[in-house]
Amino acid sequence: MRTLLEGLTWGEGPRYGNDHLVVSDPHRNTLWSDASGRWVPHALPSASNGLGFLPDGSLIAALMDEVAVGKWNGTLFEPYCDLSKVASGPLGDLTVDAAGGLYVDDVGYAAHRGEPPRPGRLIYVSPGGRDAVVAADNVEFPNGICLVDNGRTLIVAETWRQRLLSFHIVCPGVLTDRRDYAVLGAAVPAVRPDGICPANGGGVWVATLTGRSVLRVDRQGVKEILFTGSECPIAVCVGADGSLFATLADTSGLPLMEALALDKVSTKFVQLPHTGN
Repeated sequence: MRTLLEGLTWGEGPRYGNDHLVVSDPHRNTLWSDASGRWVPHALPSASNGLGFLPDGSLIAALMDEVAVGKWNGTLFEPYCDLSKVASGPLGDLTVDAAGGLYVDDVGYAAHRGEPPRPGRLIYVSPGGRDAVVAADNVEFPNGICLVDNGRTLIVAETWRQRLLSFHIVCPGVLTDRRDYAVLGAAVPAVRPDGICPANGGGVWVATLTGRSVLRVDRQGVKEILFTGSECPIAVCVGADGSLFATLADTSGLPLMEALALDKVSTKFVQLPHTGN
């Protein structure tokens, strides 16, 4: 394991694009980037969550509490698409298709503000942020999200149900054939799938949070388990060469939710060795 960055509170949405890495720290309203060759923090007026790169290389973010997608201008995220009339809760992760369309988590409720649970949705944003529609509903706490099979399949983590769901993409924003992609509780009983990303050789990398491991899975099951000791993996991404990166949370020996409530969580961004792609 190689540590790249320390001192985050909660590292979300890591992405690799344009030959550099970015990661959000929504608890501190900060975007981190190593585009300059060193890690630089960018203070934000509000929390960014999921990140992604458009086909033209532009960085975008799901602005959690603004319920909008923003486009990075080098200093802050400018308005790209307002989702407040479509979403029912805060925004989580996002993923970008080859045409520049987005699939964004609508978590459904603000757990961090003590709201009672309710199902979330997946929202599709057309290229250029021109419009947005609900692509899927009744998703139980949608979290990590990615595209596989050359963009033909969407996969989303249902954190509280300990599983990944898959959908066939008929055309942009139209999802069918909803079914389990991987049921994870049997492999790692404490698993709470959080961030996910495609594995270069097929399948998906999964940060299991309280499962304290990163899994590589496909429809046939778990292919690889990378244990992270006492640290909770939050989110993952891969580089162009298949290098695997993850954010790992140290909870100071406390249960995760207690550590978050007491502000006792510290997160680092690392590169993890692995055998698969």
